[in-house]
Amino acid sequence: MPKMKTKSSAKKRFKVTGSGKLKRKHAFKSHILTKKSKKRKLKLTHTTLVHKADKANIKQQLCLK
Repeated sequence: MPKMKTKSSAKKRFKVTGSGKLKRKHAFKSHILTKKSKKRKLKLTHTTLVHKADKANIKQQLCLK
């Protein structure tokens, strides 16, 4: 059986932490920024963890499981 290929889109969007959790960036930070408050844009800048409902799907795309 051949090796599984990693999805390139998932490879670019997600990183694995040292403890095995998945990091992601927030959406809605690329354009139309004038109507968004400074506080909102600042919160969108920081990374966060992937929700547990999506974790299995993303791990499969990254060939981690």
